Amino acid sequence: MKPMAHLGVGIGWRPEIADAVERLDGLDWVEVVAENICPGHLPEALRRLRERGTRIVPHGVSLGLGGADRPDPEKLAALGERAVALGAPLVTEHIAFVRTSSPLLEAGHLLPVPRTRDALDVLCENVKIAQDALPVPLALENIAALFSWPGEEMTEGQFLTELVERTGVRLLIDVANLHTNRVNRGEDPAAVLDAIPLEALAYVHVAGGVERGGVWHDTHAHPVPPVVLDLLAELRSRVEPAGVLLERDDDFPPEAQLAGELAAIREVVTAGGAVPQPATPPPGTTLAPEREPRGACEAARTRVALGQAALLSALVAGTPVPEGFDRARIRVQARALAAKRADVVAKVAPELSGILGGRDPYREAFLAYAKHRPMTAGYRRDALDFAEHLLIQDLPADPAARRRLTAWWRERAGARPPRRIVRWARTLVGRAA
Repeated sequence: MKPMAHLGVGIGWRPEIADAVERLDGLDWVEVVAENICPGHLPEALRRLRERGTRIVPHGVSLGLGGADRPDPEKLAALGERAVALGAPLVTEHIAFVRTSSPLLEAGHLLPVPRTRDALDVLCENVKIAQDALPVPLALENIAALFSWPGEEMTEGQFLTELVERTGVRLLIDVANLHTNRVNRGEDPAAVLDAIPLEALAYVHVAGGVERGGVWHDTHAHPVPPVVLDLLAELRSRVEPAGVLLERDDDFPPEAQLAGELAAIREVVTAGGAVPQPATPPPGTTLAPEREPRGACEAARTRVALGQAALLSALVAGTPVPEGFDRARIRVQARALAAKRADVVAKVAPELSGILGGRDPYREAFLAYAKHRPMTAGYRRDALDFAEHLLIQDLPADPAARRRLTAWWRERAGARPPRRIVRWARTLVGRAA
């Protein structure tokens, strides 16, 4: 495995802080959420960063490489297209599943895969498919989790190590996620860092969160706490990372606070001078052994699919929690998924809050809708289905608001396969009149 190119200290680029990012002194690189950009129409601020030589890395969130299904070729092509458009040295994704195909359910969030032989077999095959399709190297991130799977067969360190050995994939280590899993799952971050092949490290994520009721929430909306910087120092004592990146996704602070957090990260990274680098294989060798034949894990895919479908259905459709899971933690995760879904729908369809009388009435109505109606086709479709649900129920109660919602839905629904609309569309005009 070739040494990773130096990246330095960077920040996650978001439209809300685009101007501040351009003004940050000493910024070496940025990371963008791959699904939020269009290669042919890059935001002007991002284009300016690239023109001045700032390196940009696309970070995917929707592939679901830990899912039971093989990666979607269109999603892989889109991720590769973004890497080429940005001139990126690599692309990154997550060790997670985000959907199931039978039944068709979307989590709208990264969910942990079980650390079992079956799940590892499926993940490795999916990673190899992705590597073959992508034009640049791939790195995968460890995720934060609120709960553990029953019957796990490996530790986090063992799982990540074997993943690297079997595929040659690089690792993106999020030290904030290591802390999250220490609080939520009782895992030792130092043991993970001691176990994983640090020569496979691509770069590092740092982010903030908050603890509520004994559960750590990886919010990316709070300042980076000292305990996470301590874990960055732990990692730095073992290896000099090629890059470290600050993630912030919400509740963006003033520019000076962002600069201060980057300065604190840079101080940790540069403290202590050089450290012994991990041993690398002799020239001509690789961390990945000869690849096993494709299609060799169909039975494992079936078992993984059944487990993931039962869990995701409990999280987003209100079905019973599968045996062996911590029911209290699953309830916490279900509430978190619903809250995130409501927040994202409010961003992609901001008019809904105004039509329904403000943030609180919107949120109350959406959470009631979402309780037993899982998302199946993305947030924009979810917004339309939510509006359709309200109109079928003769809601909102105020006729003027109902007329506005009807007009909003009509403008955006477009042509679609007839479902229950057929039986109420003719009466809709009368209700809204």
